[in-house]
Amino acid sequence: MEAEIPEGAQEVSGLEALERVFAGERVRKVPVGVIGPRDATEAQLKTAEAIGTRLGQIGLTMICGGKTGVMSAAAKGCHEAGGLSVGLIPDHDWRKANPYIQLPIATGLSEARNMIIAKSCEVLIAIGGSYGTLSEIAFGLHFSKPVIGISGAPKVDGLEFAGSVDDAMERMAGHLLNRVETS
Repeated sequence: MEAEIPEGAQEVSGLEALERVFAGERVRKVPVGVIGPRDATEAQLKTAEAIGTRLGQIGLTMICGGKTGVMSAAAKGCHEAGGLSVGLIPDHDWRKANPYIQLPIATGLSEARNMIIAKSCEVLIAIGGSYGTLSEIAFGLHFSKPVIGISGAPKVDGLEFAGSVDDAMERMAGHLLNRVETS
């Protein structure tokens, strides 16, 4: 947001602002969804892990479907960076979550859990695409959530495309900061 910078203040990017805000221990951890296919390419898995790592470093809570592919790679990055990874798994047994999910929630809802993922997150980051990912994108857009696509995400009206992990993170930060101001 354009504003006059007070004397002595240091200008920072949106991402740097989020990093400073969420560095505190007693700050509510805002949920960001990472969505993508079980059958992902190596490039998509690398992107997912990098996104998860950045979310964990910032201190945001990462929510995903809790299974394999993009979900596992993002959870691995988040977990190893010290963040909280939440998996809304489609199964009845929480033990079916991938090993990087710290908070497994067994929904027993199969693919219907995609709606809960979209509804519960402030921003969604779509990495790659599949029919399941497409449904999460559609739910996110339906619920007026910002959805950022990267690394082969399907072209859908309303989806905001990022050219890199850094670009996706800056876009996410901008949306979170805007939501905080207007909420």
